[in-house]
Amino acid sequence: MNTSSYSQAPVQDRGGPAQPLLIVRNLKKHFAVRGQALEKTRKYVHAVDGVSFSVPKGKTLGIVGESGCGKSTTARLIARLMPADSGSMVFDGEGVDEFGGIRLKEFRRNLQMVFQDSFASLNPRLTIAETIAYGPCVHGMPKAAAMQQAHALLARVGLEPAQFASRYPHELSGGQRQRVNIARALAFDPRLVILDEAVAALDKSVQAQVLNLLQELKAERQLTYLFISHDLHVVHYISDYVMVMYLGQVVETGPVERIYGQAAHPYTRALLSAVPSMDPERRTQASPLAGDPPNPINPPGGCRFRDRCPHADPVCASHAPILLGLPGEPAHQAACHLNDPASGHPAALSEVQS
Repeated sequence: MNTSSYSQAPVQDRGGPAQPLLIVRNLKKHFAVRGQALEKTRKYVHAVDGVSFSVPKGKTLGIVGESGCGKSTTARLIARLMPADSGSMVFDGEGVDEFGGIRLKEFRRNLQMVFQDSFASLNPRLTIAETIAYGPCVHGMPKAAAMQQAHALLARVGLEPAQFASRYPHELSGGQRQRVNIARALAFDPRLVILDEAVAALDKSVQAQVLNLLQELKAERQLTYLFISHDLHVVHYISDYVMVMYLGQVVETGPVERIYGQAAHPYTRALLSAVPSMDPERRTQASPLAGDPPNPINPPGGCRFRDRCPHADPVCASHAPILLGLPGEPAHQAACHLNDPASGHPAALSEVQS
């Protein structure tokens, strides 16, 4: 194997600090549904339906939403674990693979992913050190150097190499396995790490330790995170920006304190009101939402949230809202007619002014 092809030197910052590390535009993914034998029209699940966003360098974008809203599918499309139906993606000023620019192999070395199931993510036949060293070895790093790096990464994530390097995944706890997954992701010295429910399966004390570790590594290595979670408390703690998804689309995005303090979309407000509170005066007495999300095979026209929204109006059925910056805060965007004075919604102006 030619070991000269592997380089540990960090990739040059091609666009400067002001340029977002990742820009995603109009990403779509529809999954075909197996129908009846005599059905002439093929049906599709609209898993991701026109998602656009950007992630600034060195920041964390938290993605939240109900199960089935398209969070994990979006992550897998970005990581190129499955092909997108359409859309474009720019990584540090260059397109990825068929979009022109950075090659897929280089892109995947700059982007790593940590999954929810820490056990299924690891090969049960490899020791912990072999697991971390495997990827760099495949990319051309000498085995001795890869094993040395694996030991150093184990120590950095809080696992003593002398104790853990020769163990197998079944000999570790869930928190320890997730630390191994983080170390494995760092083995390529990536610039973007996607964390898909990476702490969801951990108990609270271990979860806090892993979150603090992620924050330390982010500062040390100038990492950029894409953090997917159902836990809104965790997202509030670790994120700089938040993106809210509903039925395959982005309904609100902006700085974390703006989203949590002045949410502009009714769905975002409903999500936040469902978060348990220790304050007896702020506890939710009634369910913030009624009904179930619409069928993703045949999503409704106009606003997809309108059947569950207390502010629904005929204009919500006839016209789909677009993401618009709020007055005085262009970085805070919401796709709701209530926030657009030109939408024709009767409550739009009073809602903006309140």
